[in-house]
Amino acid sequence: MSQSPFFAHPQCILETSDVGAGTRIWAFAHVMKGVHLGANCNVGEHCYIESGVVIGDNVVVKNGVAIWEGVIIEDRAFLGPNCVFTNDLFPRSKVFNEPVRTYVREGASIGANATILCGIEIGRYALIGAGSVVTKSVPDFSLVTGNPARVRGYVCRCGAKLRFVGEEQISCVCGLGYYKEQSRIRLRVPSEVTQ
Repeated sequence: MSQSPFFAHPQCILETSDVGAGTRIWAFAHVMKGVHLGANCNVGEHCYIESGVVIGDNVVVKNGVAIWEGVIIEDRAFLGPNCVFTNDLFPRSKVFNEPVRTYVREGASIGANATILCGIEIGRYALIGAGSVVTKSVPDFSLVTGNPARVRGYVCRCGAKLRFVGEEQISCVCGLGYYKEQSRIRLRVPSEVTQ
């Protein structure tokens, strides 16, 4: 008998066969048919992942997260406990609208109990504070908090807060450099972070 390249707890419901090597799916999680779940992911207890969801590699989905059709999660994203996604701008009982796409870009982190409205994009390495209600797209490397969530600052790829004064270039304690370009944060030397 061959061993599976991923781990699925005996008390999870796993209906898709599109699961990457090294991924772990824990008890009481339900992953529906038609989900793509990448390699080296972790899906916590009591998660629900609906058909049509795409999840990249090295993604952490903490306990109690429901991910609905139309949500696309890129590599290395972090979804905190009980964060909430939506996929319908005008929900009504027994009215089935086409799911609205939502993108969580590479390396983005969403804090516990945050709510993400559909039709937006969470930028690369952005950080969504716990309990925030995100109603519009979030730029790369932005730190957003509140209801509605607003940009409160910027964070490095490593997660440390970046402290800009004006438009100058800065370096993070981890060694990566950044600069502002028309109120967007850019890596000073993008080749430093390629893998």
